[in-house]
Amino acid sequence: MFSITPTARLRTTPFLEMARKEGLTNAMVYNRMVLPTFYGNPEEEYWRLINGVSMWDVSVERQVQVTGKDAAKLAQILSPRDLSKCKPGQGKYVPLCNHQGTVINDPILLKHDEDRFWFSIADSDIWSWASAIAAERGLDVKIEEPDVSPLAVQGPKAVEVIADIFGDWVRDLKYFWFKELELEGIPVALQRSGWSKQGGFEIYLKDGSQGEKLWNIVKEAGAPYDIGPGSPATPERTESGLVSVGGDTDAHTNPFEVRLGQYVDLDVPDDTVGIQALRKIAEEGPKRHQLGLKLEGDQPAPLGLAWEDLTSDGQKVGDMTNCTWSYRLQQNIGYALISREVQAGEKVMVQRPGGEVRAELVEMPFI
Repeated sequence: MFSITPTARLRTTPFLEMARKEGLTNAMVYNRMVLPTFYGNPEEEYWRLINGVSMWDVSVERQVQVTGKDAAKLAQILSPRDLSKCKPGQGKYVPLCNHQGTVINDPILLKHDEDRFWFSIADSDIWSWASAIAAERGLDVKIEEPDVSPLAVQGPKAVEVIADIFGDWVRDLKYFWFKELELEGIPVALQRSGWSKQGGFEIYLKDGSQGEKLWNIVKEAGAPYDIGPGSPATPERTESGLVSVGGDTDAHTNPFEVRLGQYVDLDVPDDTVGIQALRKIAEEGPKRHQLGLKLEGDQPAPLGLAWEDLTSDGQKVGDMTNCTWSYRLQQNIGYALISREVQAGEKVMVQRPGGEVRAELVEMPFI
């Protein structure tokens, strides 16, 4: 039985009641909201994502909306990625950094128009950050959190479900591109995106009072494809090499250390937050890098509440930032944030609560 006490500090979602009815057993807090994580059978939920289609309540992906005359200017100031060619209806993955070049969030930026942008954020307060930057630069913008809650449909059969709902035109929608429309009177934005490598879409509900209606539309359309509930809390993200900013990063992690350097354009304007630091890091080279870990042992042993030390010859060389049981590889796998002096192919010791465990460092993705 799952229950939660909502407060002004912990908000529920437009889909939470439906998630409960689906058998929700576990949840976590993310952006001061409830993120449903498991529905009683994690392995079944995993294979549903790998082989079929899964629907996720990811309302926790809050939108930081920037509007006004200087909206495009602020969006670029916040983004160490060139947005000059970004078109209305296009989204871009953006690793937001502070002035030291540390990754503080990695939203999808959605450009609605020259004077309206959404930052669909991960878990940290970008509303306050953007507001502070805008104020100190004297920009003519308005920053707010609109009534927008994403519902993800993920898996290899997701395109069939979404095509049955919206029409076959969705098959041609490019990754991260989106379209605003109405679905049976429900205002939404449909984007080809999602936190998995199995393919899928996110439906941005723009009226929280219609959460049950949207959920039921998707569930009904997905019934022929055996759709069921799930969440981004799955081993698939680790197997696929997806980075969890705030989970796989610390207060000193820059994009180059966690395989996000391809999303940094060093020739963006000089007033872009963090770009001076990022240029210096790129020139000198990052001190750490991210590799995969394959741990010895044949029993599931997930990561606890803290990172675990990685050692070589008795000396700490890095940290294991996450660990999960891979159903496809049939072993525990995880991520290493580790000194660049240590390379893939080498062995390290993981200092686990139950004792040392040997692990091999590998390149990612695992699958």
